Amino acid sequence: MSLTLILISEDAARGRAALSIALAQSALGGAVQLYAHERAVALLARAPRADDDAATLAAAGLPDRLAMLAMATDAGVALIACQTGMALAGLGVDELVPGVAPGGLVSVLAQPQPHQLLAV
Repeated sequence: MSLTLILISEDAARGRAALSIALAQSALGGAVQLYAHERAVALLARAPRADDDAATLAAAGLPDRLAMLAMATDAGVALIACQTGMALAGLGVDELVPGVAPGGLVSVLAQPQPHQLLAV
């Protein structure tokens, strides 16, 4: 079964939860795509963010946002950036982490069945 996660906020905790779910689904052998809707696209940027909290995460032995995005790409998670969100954030594809593709809701939702959808 395929899983689509729609990330609806640029909140770091939501982004981390979405990436954790995506990685778990992939580890279980399922297909997964993560769509960053509108302003959530900012979480796919390669540039550091003020809320990344990399030092605290590293002290706890946890990967930071950029490491989780790299892990997701390596695991075959399809990362999709909302084209409207890219315009709102003023981000080009080259400013996103490697492997992110631009897209829209119609193409994301037009997936073959069976398919689960989860907004995070």
